[in-house]
Amino acid sequence: MSTSPLPSLPLRPPPIGRWLREDARFDVPASLVVFLVAIPLSLGIAVASGAPVAAGLIAAAVGGIVAGLVGGSVLQVSGPAAGLTVIVAETVASYGWEVTCLITAGAGILQILLGATRVGRLALAISPTVVHGMLAGIGITIVLGQLNVAMGGQSQSSAWGNLTQYATSLASLDLQALVAAASVVAVMVAWPRLPSRVRAVPAALVAIAGVTVVAALVLPQAQRVDLGGSVLSQIGLPPMPDGQWLGIAGAVITVALIASVESLLSAVAVDKLAAQRADAPTPRPSNLDRELLGQGAANSLSGLLGGLPVTGVIVRSATNVASGGRTQMSAILHGAWVVVFSLLLVALVEQIPLAALAGLLIVMGVGLVKPRDIATAQQRGEGWIYGATIAGVLALNLVEGVLIGLTGAVLVLLFRILRVGISARRSGVDADGRDVWVVSVRGTVSFLSTPRLVRALDQVPPGQHVEIDLLVDYLDPATQETLDGWMQRYHAAGGVVEVQASGTMASASEVRSGKPDPVTLRTMLPWDHWQPVDGSARTPTERLAGGIREYHRRGPDVLEQVYDELRDGQSPDALVLSCVDSRVVLNLVTASGPGDLFTVRTMGNLVPDPAGADCSVSAPFDFAVDHLDVPLVAVLGHSGCGAMAAALGDRLHGPIGEWMAHADEAVDAWRSGHPIGRAAAAAGESEADQLSQVNVAVALDRLRAMAGERAGDLTFVGLWFRIDDGSMHLLCDGAFTPLVDAELSQLAPRGRLTGVSAAR
Repeated sequence: MSTSPLPSLPLRPPPIGRWLREDARFDVPASLVVFLVAIPLSLGIAVASGAPVAAGLIAAAVGGIVAGLVGGSVLQVSGPAAGLTVIVAETVASYGWEVTCLITAGAGILQILLGATRVGRLALAISPTVVHGMLAGIGITIVLGQLNVAMGGQSQSSAWGNLTQYATSLASLDLQALVAAASVVAVMVAWPRLPSRVRAVPAALVAIAGVTVVAALVLPQAQRVDLGGSVLSQIGLPPMPDGQWLGIAGAVITVALIASVESLLSAVAVDKLAAQRADAPTPRPSNLDRELLGQGAANSLSGLLGGLPVTGVIVRSATNVASGGRTQMSAILHGAWVVVFSLLLVALVEQIPLAALAGLLIVMGVGLVKPRDIATAQQRGEGWIYGATIAGVLALNLVEGVLIGLTGAVLVLLFRILRVGISARRSGVDADGRDVWVVSVRGTVSFLSTPRLVRALDQVPPGQHVEIDLLVDYLDPATQETLDGWMQRYHAAGGVVEVQASGTMASASEVRSGKPDPVTLRTMLPWDHWQPVDGSARTPTERLAGGIREYHRRGPDVLEQVYDELRDGQSPDALVLSCVDSRVVLNLVTASGPGDLFTVRTMGNLVPDPAGADCSVSAPFDFAVDHLDVPLVAVLGHSGCGAMAAALGDRLHGPIGEWMAHADEAVDAWRSGHPIGRAAAAAGESEADQLSQVNVAVALDRLRAMAGERAGDLTFVGLWFRIDDGSMHLLCDGAFTPLVDAELSQLAPRGRLTGVSAAR
């Protein structure tokens, strides 16, 4: 079987001729779906921002066309976003709409400068918990304000103002507005539960269009959207403000930073969504600096034309991905459809009940408060940061709320850096009858931790056997001197001290002498290197027991975090058949961990004939394919294989000879001039290694035959590991080639192995 990797999409819009031939049939339908989603959202966000309704349409058109042409994300769709509604509303209330347009244009220029200086990735340094808390605070603020509109009242500029306005809104309750808003909410909530064919039509479009039609018949008094004339009549350059320059400059920086962070986070999320598509090419990762340039250009033009601020919008972008968009043309066309709609269907827009848009915004606002974000923050111990950010946004304003969250995130970071786990405990008796004491030191060790370390060392009685267990990533000079001095005194008093270290630091003396750390468990070094290098001989039993003790001593995080997720079952990414050779450590050569690989090991990675009675491979194969749904089957051979050397020698007797009979087909194929064997011979491989490579192809053929009709749902990969230099080789086009960075696209175009194996 041969599986070719899907090509990567280009970063720039494709030439029009090639686009018409290859991608237009995907991008045009996707652009129409995104357009249908964008129209009601743009109108609603404009209303929530206190801006002219036409400003939402201008921003949608400019965001789609300009950011699509200039930006660095293939499938992201830009336009007015709910995440900026609060800050825009505050800006409009403080400076007026025309100055807000100037602020938007200024924010765009600042974004262009940020993109040109290549600092786009720095925006991702903001704690995700703070960003999620900011969005949740915005969502709650939107809901509080739009509840007043849904009752026929007016949205206020602050959360507290909206809460105090409820009494007035209830006293003058407009039932027609309430019915319109509630109807939209009901449609939006019920829509995801309908059949998939029905859900193909955007819920927001159905809700707004349906309520508009019904309102024309039974809700004649409901307040309608007022565009204030044609969209073209509202386009114009904003005037220069009179004074308040410091406040305006602060608003420019605020809009630029928040719009940049939201756009970049959205671009990263869209890349992940696009990579998960199984039926479309994987786009190139977003160029974040160029995306900032695109967002800046869109904001500059949107502000100059009288539009809202523009960001990358995850709702529209996710719709674009789900609808099959392939290139930037889907975003650009969506903007073009908005232009056509704004020019030709103004009268239709003005039939939409204002409360219907309030209902849509209420659903959007609730959607910004994600239970998954709350759970993630709590798991990280950052739930209070999430809550503090929300409280700051609600009680003060968006900027101050984010600053409160960032301050909390920095404090947590400092606490984690300074928090060091130090303990001393008695763990047994050594061969000389001494008590064994273990002093554990974990974390980043600075001079601030030295007093705690001294207290722990003082707990150890004199003349005993002490093991100082260092699992640290930094050990400052003060602590090194303290440890050295204590060890010298303890040795002089007749005690024994051993230092076991992992991470990037070893014992104090080794750190100063520049010797490399002999123990680095995190990278799963070969067995001999797992143990401390103390010059003493160890029996195999002692080495095994020492390794187990080392695992339990240094593995609580693994036990707690990894295995807790695997307690209820396994879902491995691949079935890997490899040799029993002790030098082939699967987790090491594949950089995988618990739950990643379902492994089957046989002598010589041989596969018995599927038609025979031996089910030592077929049984685990069937279990992995039928019960665990592994998508990938790999065979891993290696150089210097003793089984392959034995297969070329005299026939062995007993169980080993019976097993080696399974290599006969590979031996016959090699002697008959199998192309893989010829390629290996031309590369100067030994006869045993030639046979080893041929055997991988034969094993793949047998596993493919074992799969039968299921083979079409599986990917088969041939791998070969060279022990003398630790390199991995991929079976591709009838030969094994070294697997290097330039070839990773062949092996993992969408995050999974998808190599090819050559049939004879």
